[in-house]
Amino acid sequence: MLEYDLYKLGNRLFCYRKKTGMTQIEVAEKAGISDRTYAEIERGTVNMRIETFIKICNTLQVLPNDVLMDKSMENDSEGIGQDELFLLLNGCSEKHRRNALKIMSAFFSSLREE
Repeated sequence: MLEYDLYKLGNRLFCYRKKTGMTQIEVAEKAGISDRTYAEIERGTVNMRIETFIKICNTLQVLPNDVLMDKSMENDSEGIGQDELFLLLNGCSEKHRRNALKIMSAFFSSLREE
């Protein structure tokens, strides 16, 4: 399903950027935009021209369709993936994110003890 929700679009760009290991500043420089603008794009607080979107996708080495398409509708049977987890964490308040990370840390610690 094709979506154009700035918040979701920004979160997807965030996930793809994290996969590359790049910082917001690096993506912004390579895409030819200011780091502040790119940060606002990731937060979903500003719109962007299609040319800027294409430059960002090229910088992140991702197809625009992969960013624009809602893959959760296509892969419901697979459960939550790493991208979805990043989206959920990024959408939380700082307090909730810290709590979620503590819970996940405790879970992974318990796996090592088994």
